[in-house]
Amino acid sequence: METNLKEIVLNNSDDIVRMWLEEIEKNRKHDYTSTISDELFESTNREFVNVIFSSLEKKGLTNDIEGFAERLINLGWPLSYLTDGMQAFRRVTINYILSQSTKVDTDYFSEILSKVDEWVDPIINQLVNEYSGSWENIVSLQKVALQELSAPLIPVMENITVMPLIGTIDTERAKQIMENLLDGVIKHHSEVVLIDITGVPVVDTMVAHHIIQAAEAVRLIGSTCILVGIRPEIAQTIVNLGIDLSKFPTKSSLRKGFESALEITNRQIVELEGQHKDIEELIDSLDGE
Repeated sequence: METNLKEIVLNNSDDIVRMWLEEIEKNRKHDYTSTISDELFESTNREFVNVIFSSLEKKGLTNDIEGFAERLINLGWPLSYLTDGMQAFRRVTINYILSQSTKVDTDYFSEILSKVDEWVDPIINQLVNEYSGSWENIVSLQKVALQELSAPLIPVMENITVMPLIGTIDTERAKQIMENLLDGVIKHHSEVVLIDITGVPVVDTMVAHHIIQAAEAVRLIGSTCILVGIRPEIAQTIVNLGIDLSKFPTKSSLRKGFESALEITNRQIVELEGQHKDIEELIDSLDGE
């Protein structure tokens, strides 16, 4: 039975392909592929159906499926294009086989459904697996990139670095802050690190605890941590919560923190023609003034 059914499909592949392309074209009006050029859409469909028939002829999954799925992923085509295409192939194939039979009983109809499912389902599963693997890889890379961007350590002057924090701080991000902070201090030979919390909307007990831990870790490796960006409402919250920040310096702005960092590193702003202006501009740019 299986051999006969496959022979019907393979021997009449031109008719089945034509019917499949007609159905795909009909569905195009209702999905995103309507924005794709006719040439690209047609060539992709031809490649798709060739991959399907190649799998049938070789009696199993092929590398062609993997390569085709990878190309579509790179082009940004959704998985629905592939799954819808395979379901259309299933319908067209079943209908064509039935149209070639003079007499169809329940057993024969069930056998056709079963055999076509055996051809189509493994292809769908492989396509889904290819897409899932690609998405997992992309999400993993994006997560790493976001983690790096969420806690950057920026060297602004010899031995002085700044870590601007923006957004909420949870346990996972606090861990990333700690790692970036310690790695950056050693990498840049920082004597002073300015942690700027101007962009942190809420400083509660947990956030303050993480910041204190980070500052203490910096102190243990021989550097000084200055917490800057203490807005009035943040200062009031810290006092109300009874949080002790007396172990390391705090400043209301990045400008004041940078001035303290210069003093700690035995430097100061002096009135020299040209140079004083440059330093003032640097401080203003750091403070966003």
